[in-house]
Amino acid sequence: MRAVISVIGKDTVGILAKVSNICADNNINIVDVTQSVLQDMFVMVMLAEIDKMSCSLSSLSETLGKMGSEMNLDIRVMHEDIFNSMHRI
Repeated sequence: MRAVISVIGKDTVGILAKVSNICADNNINIVDVTQSVLQDMFVMVMLAEIDKMSCSLSSLSETLGKMGSEMNLDIRVMHEDIFNSMHRI
């Protein structure tokens, strides 16, 4: 099973590190990541393996969301199946 983690907000030092650390703390393996800085806006999408994670998907979403609020970022976590269903033409 995999999840898609998206991060959008004003660019600051340490965004990738903080999101990655939360994933590592919960035994989540990041298998792909893409990020861009558009002027001063940071945009990142991660694909993460969640088969062996040590928390629930809703707990992960809440933890990342809280961190995002503290950093003025919009961080969302979505199961890959839901993401694919939403983006199917």
